[in-house]
Amino acid sequence: MSSENAPPPSDTSLCVQTSPHARAKRKIATLMDEVEILKQDKATKQRKTIYYVSQRRAICRMVALYTPIEDLIAENDRRCEDNEYSDFTPEQNRLQCGYIKFVKILPWIHEKLSSLDHEESEDMLRKLRRGTDSARGDDTGTLKELVVSWVNIECNPTPLIRPDNKHHRGFVNDACGKLLCPAEWRWGDPVIRAGIRDRTTAFIVSENSWPTFMYENYQADAKNLERGLFKSKLLVMGFKAIFTSPSSANEVDGDGDGANIIENNRRARRRSDQTKVKTCVASIIDADFDYQIFWDNIVDFFEDVPGPAAQARVKELLEWWTSVFRRNRREDLTMDVVSQMSVSALAAQRQEMENAIFDSE
Repeated sequence: MSSENAPPPSDTSLCVQTSPHARAKRKIATLMDEVEILKQDKATKQRKTIYYVSQRRAICRMVALYTPIEDLIAENDRRCEDNEYSDFTPEQNRLQCGYIKFVKILPWIHEKLSSLDHEESEDMLRKLRRGTDSARGDDTGTLKELVVSWVNIECNPTPLIRPDNKHHRGFVNDACGKLLCPAEWRWGDPVIRAGIRDRTTAFIVSENSWPTFMYENYQADAKNLERGLFKSKLLVMGFKAIFTSPSSANEVDGDGDGANIIENNRRARRRSDQTKVKTCVASIIDADFDYQIFWDNIVDFFEDVPGPAAQARVKELLEWWTSVFRRNRREDLTMDVVSQMSVSALAAQRQEMENAIFDSE
């Protein structure tokens, strides 16, 4: 056999030359496939991020306002590993109650924590934490101007409070001071008012007091501090603004509307330019006020009750809140009421016309 007709060498290290143009096209196609996969992975990660962030908004509002999720999970893990221990502190009980509500709101969290590895779990929790800051920031931004308008409408202070100026709020302002004043004191007493404004040791405003604005009609009964607590109109308006819509907050008791708020804000800006008030930063309450403990006090009021009588009063209060937001009055639509409405009336009229035509024929 001649060397010209010999088969190609069998050495696999040798390459068979192909068209450079064809090789380039195949490389481009491979790179495009990789880019598409990366895009899909990025889109998936973005969807997960958006989902986790949105879920944490609900956690912040309905489970724990300040407590990190990791603390809730750690407390439940500790109880699972040490189930014989039963002498829990109030803080531990709060964490466990928070965890129980947490898994009720996000029932998939158990499976996720079990199936994901450590890095994936940390990433999920980190994204949930992002939603916390976002939710709190959005809620604060929503209420910032609305609360000023509500106080202007409710208390009609002189001068009106400006939504863009923090220096005329807090205890320096009589209307705000009355609302922020602890329930055990009376803002109308000049000694108390001066002591709070001067921050004397006898009148320290802290998280250990219920502010007057949390009470029905903004009045507390020193002999029965539970009466009217959490029935404030401002609380209801704030809750509606966050959980339904800002406009729905103006429907409380049928008072106020968007025009009132806009006009009050305009008047506040005009009057503020005409009247000078002693400067006092509204954050004076922050100096001695621990919001985390204040939140815990609110939770304890509802969950750490001394006995069945207090529990019954808490249940009655929660039912009151439910009634405030209940818009469905279908139980009042009796057959007699429905028969007088236009749908039933029209049906009856049409039947009468049909009967009249039938009788005439």
